[in-house]
Amino acid sequence: MLQQITDDMKQAMRDKNKVKLSVIRMLRAALKDFEIKLGHPLTQEDIMAVVGKAIKQRKDAASQYTDANRSDLAEQELAEIEFLNIYLPEQLSDDEVAQAVQQAISESGATSMRDMGKVMAILRPNIDGRADMGIASSLVKKALQGA
Repeated sequence: MLQQITDDMKQAMRDKNKVKLSVIRMLRAALKDFEIKLGHPLTQEDIMAVVGKAIKQRKDAASQYTDANRSDLAEQELAEIEFLNIYLPEQLSDDEVAQAVQQAISESGATSMRDMGKVMAILRPNIDGRADMGIASSLVKKALQGA
């Protein structure tokens, strides 16, 4: 994955794609910072976590820009998300996330909101990096409140 990011950066330089180059440089810096923080080379899961965090930050920023009527800046953040998405595995559909939530609830034997931690502990390894954990969390809450 790191090699692909480096290759993509070189290609963006050749193509003179300033936006993509900027996003990739930011991503490489975030990866290097995380590697220094951990004190060992990054695993595939570490890389996906950093990419996921960068995407989440851009989604939040785009939402704030939209609320402030700055559609130009929001569009820029959304364009950056598109570049970052290529480094994540294929995302699960809404139905697949809902199915994974139901499976985690049945595996954990959860019956109330007190069991949310158990459900999330089972759910997270199965969908992390392939689905928005915020959405998954809200589905778990909704299912446990209805239980």
